[in-house]
Amino acid sequence: MYFDPAYFIFALPGLLLALWAQFKTKSTFEHYSRVASRSGVTGAEAAQRLLFAAGVSGVKIVETDGFLTDHYDPSCRTLRLSPDVYGSSSLSAIGVACHEAGHAIQHAHNYGPLEMRSSLVPVINITSPMSYIFIAIGAFFASPAFIWIGIICFCGAVLFSLVTLPVEYNASSRAKEMMVSAGIVSSQESNSAGEVLNAAFLTYVAAAVSSLLTLLYYLWRLGVFSRRD
Repeated sequence: MYFDPAYFIFALPGLLLALWAQFKTKSTFEHYSRVASRSGVTGAEAAQRLLFAAGVSGVKIVETDGFLTDHYDPSCRTLRLSPDVYGSSSLSAIGVACHEAGHAIQHAHNYGPLEMRSSLVPVINITSPMSYIFIAIGAFFASPAFIWIGIICFCGAVLFSLVTLPVEYNASSRAKEMMVSAGIVSSQESNSAGEVLNAAFLTYVAAAVSSLLTLLYYLWRLGVFSRRD
């Protein structure tokens, strides 16, 4: 077993994009976390208003630990908001909370990409770690068959990252539109809150790019792209 320096050629663009996305998300969130909304509603209240405006009921909104750990759990219809979002009336908090509420609305309306992503989760939890094991075994024993099995398993992770893009984009689009129509923020405030969501979306783009480049690296190492006379 050895580390292949050529991996950096494939991994570097995704790594740089991921670092930029993380920096952009954190800095944008912190900037607008110091800008209070005119309505004075908290993130939790904004999420509840958005759900009510969409006619969605039965979703629990609770506080969870961590920084930007906000997420919607479709298995128990629970929207979990971090402390910086749950009780804050900043534009950052409202933007993030409404985005997560957008996922709850997707779930209620049986949004196809969300259902597909949810169905992939239990599969990915098994195949993703197994992919690296098979690839490592294949590399150690110089067995293309094991490497191919690993690559096939890894394709599930690539598919998951690609399906995540329309899910996250749609949730943000719903949030940007409905937070204004529901009277949570003004149009100008929506643009500011939307900057937080745009920055966060970059992290999902970076994940998709990284997974695609990793897949290309594995295929390249197998000689898939080699010219044949």
